[in-house]
Amino acid sequence: MTVQEFADKLNLKILTGDELEREIKDCYIGDLLSWVMGRAPSDSAWLTVMGNINSIAVATLADVSCIVLVENAPLDANAKQKAEIHGVNILSTAENSYSIAKKLSALI
Repeated sequence: MTVQEFADKLNLKILTGDELEREIKDCYIGDLLSWVMGRAPSDSAWLTVMGNINSIAVATLADVSCIVLVENAPLDANAKQKAEIHGVNILSTAENSYSIAKKLSALI
């Protein structure tokens, strides 16, 4: 499933997205950036509340398909700008990580 399809099917808001046709093959939930950097599978949707500039670097290093900011976590302006420069897809939802992961699991 592509990031665009994921956003459409779960009614997720697209905050940044230059690579919406990128495939999602897995899911990872985590907020401790060093942990995510070493453990998030490539091509996964990363569910987090971390909407800062450091999360963009981690998403790039881990090669995730997208970041999903859960529970209406904010994306700061510097992070949005960096995400747009590096082509990091960022989505947003009011739902919690468990709920989104469960729905994504049923789709992939």
